Amino acid sequence: MPELRIPDAGDRDTLGAFVARAVRLDGQTSVRLRQREDGVVEAWTATPFEVLATRAVAGTITPSDITVSGNELLAALTVVGGPVMDPGPARDLMWHAELPASGRWQLVDELPVAVVSELADRGVTLARDNAGPHGTPPASLMDQAVLTVTGGELEVKVQLRCLFALSGMGFLDSTIAGDVVRVTATDSWLRLDARYGAVLKRRHALLPLLF
Repeated sequence: MPELRIPDAGDRDTLGAFVARAVRLDGQTSVRLRQREDGVVEAWTATPFEVLATRAVAGTITPSDITVSGNELLAALTVVGGPVMDPGPARDLMWHAELPASGRWQLVDELPVAVVSELADRGVTLARDNAGPHGTPPASLMDQAVLTVTGGELEVKVQLRCLFALSGMGFLDSTIAGDVVRVTATDSWLRLDARYGAVLKRRHALLPLLF
């Protein structure tokens, strides 16, 4: 039976808030839990914006890499409670997203949270005004680059869908003076770290395989 151990009550609340947000965005979402060597558990979810979201807390997960139902994990964290819990049966076949390989992330820049929040709010209004027949904004709008961030030899474009994911997951808090969103990147990935979690997206689309 899988076992998730999170000794600190604050960390359990933190992970519970992360999972609750993910479930609110997608009631059928799954959460991938991965053990790091430094005694930290990473939680990953694929948002409806085609952007990954992640949050890390101190703890252990057995087995060391498992995908579970978001709803079942949320129940374990908020209803059952306690430092040791069953996160639910493995549902590894539900996970289809690629995770970034471990490597060196280069700092590109740090952006004021107030600026990022304002851009996200503008994007929500624009998306609402341009929603399609099913209430979803067009992909062309979501793919629009709203920020171009440069640092060192890197220039990365931040798409609107990344800001939607930051906002939708509750990672932004514009009430904290001086807070920033940290932008890092590799050759393949973009990462935005805010106070309550991070979102990641491939910088370039994968080329299709030709047979």
